[in-house]
Amino acid sequence: MLESLKCEPRRWKVVQHVREKFACRSCEAVSQAPAPSHPIRRGRAGPNLLAMVLAGKYAQHLPLHRQSAAYARAGIDLDVSTLADWVGATAATLGPLLAAIRSHVLAADRLHGDDTPVPVPVLAKGKAATGRLWVYVRDDRPFGGSDPPAALYHYARTRAGEHPQSHLAGWAGIFQADAYSGYAGLYDPARKPGPLLEAGCWSHIRRRFFDLAKDGKSLLAAEAVKRIDALFAIERTINGRAIAERTETRREKSRPLIDDLEQWLRHAYARLSPKSDPAKAMDYALKRWDAMTRFLEDGRICLSNNAAERALRGIAMMRSLCTSSLSVCKH
Repeated sequence: MLESLKCEPRRWKVVQHVREKFACRSCEAVSQAPAPSHPIRRGRAGPNLLAMVLAGKYAQHLPLHRQSAAYARAGIDLDVSTLADWVGATAATLGPLLAAIRSHVLAADRLHGDDTPVPVPVLAKGKAATGRLWVYVRDDRPFGGSDPPAALYHYARTRAGEHPQSHLAGWAGIFQADAYSGYAGLYDPARKPGPLLEAGCWSHIRRRFFDLAKDGKSLLAAEAVKRIDALFAIERTINGRAIAERTETRREKSRPLIDDLEQWLRHAYARLSPKSDPAKAMDYALKRWDAMTRFLEDGRICLSNNAAERALRGIAMMRSLCTSSLSVCKH
C-alpha cells in the first residue's frame, strides 16, 4: 500500500441565512425564525474564522498585518483594523472562559509564577515602551494530580511588586518562582489570608553556574553544575509519582546530596573573593537555601520553575517579532 500526504487548499465561503416570515391568516400574527448567533454581536465573522485569527496571533505568533496580507493573497480583503476589532471583541466574549480558568488556577495548592517584558507601542511618540506579562501556572502532573494544567496571564505596565500581590490576593499556598524582590510582599507574615510558602528554582541556580562553566572560566562552577545535575537526575525518576513517594525518595536520595552541596558551597565561598563571579553565584544560592530545599519535605514542589518559563516561551517569540518594527507592535 502506497500512502501520499497531501494538503487541500483552504476554502472561503459566505453563508447567507434566509429567514422567511410567516403570517397567520386567522390572527395575523407574524413569526420568523431567530437569527443565528455570532460570537461578536452584529458581526459577520463566524466562530471558525475568529478562532483562526486568534490562533494565528497568539499560538503561531503571526501579527495581524501578516495575517491580513496572507488573506489578501487568497482574495479576501480583511483590513488590519478590522482584525484588531475582532480580537478585542472576541476577548470580551471569552470573559466567562477567563473567569473559569482563573477559578481553576487559583484552586491549586501550589502555583508557578514568572513574568516577562513585552513591548508596548507609544503611538504619540512613535516608539515602544516596556510592559510586563505575568503568568501563574497550575500543573499538578509532576505529583500525579489528575486536574488539568492551566495558565493565567495578567498584563501590567510596570514590574512593581504590587501587581503579583494584586493578582494573588486572597490566595494561599505554595508559590514557586524566581528570587525577584517584588514577590517579597507575598511572603510577608502579616499578609492576609496568610503568607505564601516560598519554593525556589534550581534551574535558576544551575544557570548561573552553567554560564560560568560553559566557557571553561571556573572549575568550581563546573563542579556545582555536576552536583545540581545529580538532583535533577533523581527528579526524573519520580516525575508523575504520588506525593508520598516523591517525598520519601527525596529524603532518602536527595537529602544527602543537598547536605553535601551546602557544605561544599559554604567551604568554597569562604575561599573566594565575594566580588568574583563564582562567589556571587554561590551567595545567590546560599541566601535562599530555605526556599531552595523546601522541596525535600513536600512532594508537591518541583525542583524548578520551568513550568512558568515554558508558559512564557511563546511570548518571548512574539516579543522578538515586535521589537523588529513598531508596525508589528501596534497590532
